[in-house]
Order: sequence, then C-alpha cells, then structure tokens
Amino acid sequence: MQLTEHRPGDHHIIRQAAADLIVVDDQRFTRSLIVGARLLESDWPVSSYDDLDASMIEPLLRHRPEVVLLAMGETQCFPPIELQREFLRAGVGLECMTVPAAARTFNVLMSENRRALAGFILKPR
Repeated sequence: MQLTEHRPGDHHIIRQAAADLIVVDDQRFTRSLIVGARLLESDWPVSSYDDLDASMIEPLLRHRPEVVLLAMGETQCFPPIELQREFLRAGVGLECMTVPAAARTFNVLMSENRRALAGFILKPR
C-alpha cells in the first residue's frame, strides 16, 4: 500500500453539504457547481436532472476523470439512460448519489489522489 502525505491546499475539501448548500474550502455555494481536486466551476447551469443533456455533462467529461459523482438532493436518483451511456462511451465511471453522500465520497477520493469530479445539482433557495 502506498501512503501519501496530504497537506492543506493540495485539493479542495467539502466542509458542509446539504441539498441547497455546499461549502468548498471556505466558500459557500447555493447554486449548482462542479468540483475537482483543483477545479471549481461555480456556474454550472443545472437545477435538476431534467436540465441535463450532452452539453451539460460535457464539462464533467472534458477533464477525463476516472469517476464522476453526480449528486442531487437527499434522495438518490439517476439521469436518463442516454446520458449514462455517454459516460460509458467516454470510459468514465458514473456514481449517482445524494448531495451529502457525494460530498463524503468526494473527500475520500481526493484523499486517495483519485481523478474524480463531483457535479452537485443544488436546489434553488
């Protein structure tokens, strides 16, 4: 087993997560966003799975992560099968989760130096 020392600042950390709020490092977000180790796109214009199409998932696929955590609300749900196939075609794993579960999983993946992104679809306030 390889052990890696992580120091603050190596990657983003999600400090708080709810269906309508994410705190990344020390920044609060109430609109949907995409987070990676050193990536933070806070202008992802998605408010539900109904908004997802090929153009909306392109920012998740363009960085060629190993896995994408797609999170919405506090009840697990899945995007249309056509969009799930896009991840498969791109060779990118897709995990659909609740916002709190995806936040916890994201932090674990970052601590393992994994190439992962999380797309958080937040409920408008």
